[in-house]
Amino acid sequence: MVPEVPTLSEITAASQSASSATQPVKASNPAALKKAIALGKEVRKLPEKTKADAAREMFALISGETREIIVQAFIDGAGLTPKGAQTYFYNCKRKAKKSA
Repeated sequence: MVPEVPTLSEITAASQSASSATQPVKASNPAALKKAIALGKEVRKLPEKTKADAAREMFALISGETREIIVQAFIDGAGLTPKGAQTYFYNCKRKAKKSA
C-alpha cells in the first residue's frame, strides 16, 4: 500500500493557512528599521559598494532586532534573496560576536 503524497497546491494552501494564523513579528524600534532599509537602498546605488556592504551597514543599525526582522530588512533594503539574507544575517552576527 502506497501512502498518499500531497499535491503542491495542497502543500501551498496548508502553509498559507498556517502562516496567516501566526502573528507578524513587530520591530522593537521601527524608526531604526526604516532608516536601515533606506540606508541599504542608498548604499546599493553606489557602484563601489556591494550587497554585502549594504547588509553590514544595515546590521549595525538593527542588530538588536529579531532574526526575522533583520532578514526581511536585508531583503527589502539590500535586495538580497531570502536565502542570501539568512546567510548574511549569520555572517554579520558571527562577526559581531567575534569582535565583542
